[in-house]
Amino acid sequence: MIHNPKSTFLKQQILPVSIITVGALLNIGDIKYTIQEKIPNTNTSIDDILEYTPMAQMYLYDAFGFKPKNTVWDQTKYLALAQLISAPTVQLLKGITKVPRPEGSDNFSFPSGHTANAFTGATVLYHEFKDTEPLLAWSGYLVATATGAFRLTNNAHWLPDVLVGAGIGILSANIVYYFEPLKSWQPFKKNKDLAFTPLISPGTVGVHVRF
Repeated sequence: MIHNPKSTFLKQQILPVSIITVGALLNIGDIKYTIQEKIPNTNTSIDDILEYTPMAQMYLYDAFGFKPKNTVWDQTKYLALAQLISAPTVQLLKGITKVPRPEGSDNFSFPSGHTANAFTGATVLYHEFKDTEPLLAWSGYLVATATGAFRLTNNAHWLPDVLVGAGIGILSANIVYYFEPLKSWQPFKKNKDLAFTPLISPGTVGVHVRF
């Protein structure tokens, strides 16, 4: 059987596109209000940490010697590119839709940036380890799902926000790993003494480079 990368790629987008579609449809009428009323309430900031955890997991697995698909440099590059798709898409939709948050703050709600960020990281993690460490590859999605769940229980987002955010995050990373933009950009390849360490904290993602 001839492997068709394009066909495989399109099949991979069925899930995120379906999630986005369902989320968009749930914005119609009052169903999201009914759903929100049935969701238990929490008051925790753990979702501010969980959204970055799948990214940290990837680098942690690297540090423990598990074999990824790409080098740490390429991982970081593709993660950054996926976020450059995901984050602006989220902000654009927030500005267009102007959906109020459940708790009534001034920030717009649709879609969830925390959830999109978590699923972007989880999908990058998945692509890096799916062929060598399947359990580790899928682990990021558990954390990303927990992030979305806490956005709901913290009354910060509606269910449509979380679903569409998850779909955007998955789709963004899938696009990057299919097209692999800047694949040949390897500015540090010839420098054997160079090392860089990912820096991840709530609100900040970066890389420390040491020559």
